[in-house]
Amino acid sequence: MKSFTVSGGRSVSLALFANVSNSRELLELMQSGKLEPEVAFLNASLVPDVFPVLAAAHKALLSQGRESLTTRTLHSELVYNYSGSKHITESLKRCGIFDDTTYILAARFDALDEEIRAVEKLICGTEIDLAELETRANQSQILKVIS
Repeated sequence: MKSFTVSGGRSVSLALFANVSNSRELLELMQSGKLEPEVAFLNASLVPDVFPVLAAAHKALLSQGRESLTTRTLHSELVYNYSGSKHITESLKRCGIFDDTTYILAARFDALDEEIRAVEKLICGTEIDLAELETRANQSQILKVIS
């Protein structure tokens, strides 16, 4: 997991996972509000680089600072902002994970070391370098989602 300073000393830590086998469980935990620690899961095939994720994280932190989150949590706000849609449900479906997602980008705001380890244990998959985003991005799927 790699950390990036985003806004006002706040950070977001990102980890990329391939061959994930427990997407359904992660999705159920997230939807029930029982995910510990709280984390955002993005369909990594829709992420060509970390920059747009960092921009979405920055926007989420600004919304939180203004007490104007559109979604229930800061982490779901990141997914919502990344998608570009004005519909929350559509955003989470479009850019979030599905039952069978095997390629996931996990994001955690202001992660402590033990939270990073907990996120890594939560996901049954192989953590790979963030540089893989560029080569593994599904350009046709990205164009379909943003149009």
